[in-house]
Amino acid sequence: MTVITKLPVNPTAHLTPEDIEQLGVELDAIRQSVLDARGEKDARYIRRVVDVQRKLELGSRAVLLASVFPPAWIAGTIGLSVAKILENMEIGHNVMHGQWDWMRDPKIHSTTWEWDNASTADGWKHAHNEIHHTYTNIVGKDNDLGYGIMRVDEDQRWHPMHLGQPLWNFINACFFEYGIAAYDLELGKNLRMPKERRSAQFKANARKTLHKIRKQATKDYVVHPALALPFGGALQVLAANFTANVVRNLWSHSVIMCGHFPEGVETFERKSIPDDESRGQWYLRQMLGSANISGSKLMHIMTGNLSHQIEHHLFPDLPSSRYAEIAPQVQALFEKYDLNYHSAPLPQQVASAWHRVVRLSLPNGWLATTNAKNLPEQLKLLWGMTTKGPKVRRAAQARLTQQEKRQARAAAAAA
Repeated sequence: MTVITKLPVNPTAHLTPEDIEQLGVELDAIRQSVLDARGEKDARYIRRVVDVQRKLELGSRAVLLASVFPPAWIAGTIGLSVAKILENMEIGHNVMHGQWDWMRDPKIHSTTWEWDNASTADGWKHAHNEIHHTYTNIVGKDNDLGYGIMRVDEDQRWHPMHLGQPLWNFINACFFEYGIAAYDLELGKNLRMPKERRSAQFKANARKTLHKIRKQATKDYVVHPALALPFGGALQVLAANFTANVVRNLWSHSVIMCGHFPEGVETFERKSIPDDESRGQWYLRQMLGSANISGSKLMHIMTGNLSHQIEHHLFPDLPSSRYAEIAPQVQALFEKYDLNYHSAPLPQQVASAWHRVVRLSLPNGWLATTNAKNLPEQLKLLWGMTTKGPKVRRAAQARLTQQEKRQARAAAAAA
């Protein structure tokens, strides 16, 4: 993976400016067809999902009152995990995108919804809706690319600290809601500033986020365990809430990784994006910078229909329940314009995303040029790059690049 303009073969090179603008026209037509067809069926869908989620959460919490009995703990924890996933993915994420604002229902509206998550709704909507969906996969502009803690492109200079990114990516997955809250605040950037230079807006947002975290933690780790005290299950309920939150975090992190980070999903450099980027150019970037997860209808619901990440990035404000319906039309346009519609089952996408995380935690070409025969030599090279200075790293990187080129030439000759 490298920025699209530096690939050996640019997958968009065959498209003329006229092709790109026509693609935009055809995608606009798909979007408009859904806008024109929205109605009571869509409203019934989201209200039914909200109703099921609330009943499932209430029922699971009631079962957990008897969680001194292991079967009740297991059933309640599974139910609560599913309820939290539904609330975050199919409801919260999509409601806050404004997908259901057309209903004019104040209970299911982007301006009033506050989700079961460490992030505040306002902070998340700014970081996600305004930044990520505008600058999708532009290195240095889209902070969702690695969340500021990972190397996600070969053009980013490798540093020994990147060796740890598989570990901290896993830790981030377990506590994903807090990672997102910190990311929404741009916490790292602001903490590096002297206190007097931090903006009043950041300080106000930080207070709101801390208040939200306290509120969520009090609900899950104080109130509900206290309700179970008369039944002797306070510690079990606390453990169930912690487990459900971790399960929800791991699931949402995996789904988002699958939509943005598998091998083959393109990234873009800032200077390649015109200031007056057209609708067609923006659509094309969304198409190439996203990947789908194939699977059952239940799996799509549990992912918040972000299994249709391509369709979501093209049309983030359309009802999520419509993505499966328009996916064949979108895929047909990929085929018409000879573009890669990146879709694969969940295990394959998760493996691909993690492969990319591991590969880019290492110097460029190290993983590709390492085998059982040369492993000791390669480990020695990696040790030198890790323990010595920039000059040694540059020389070793040049050596790896030459190894990779020789390997590529040998493979081409064999073919």
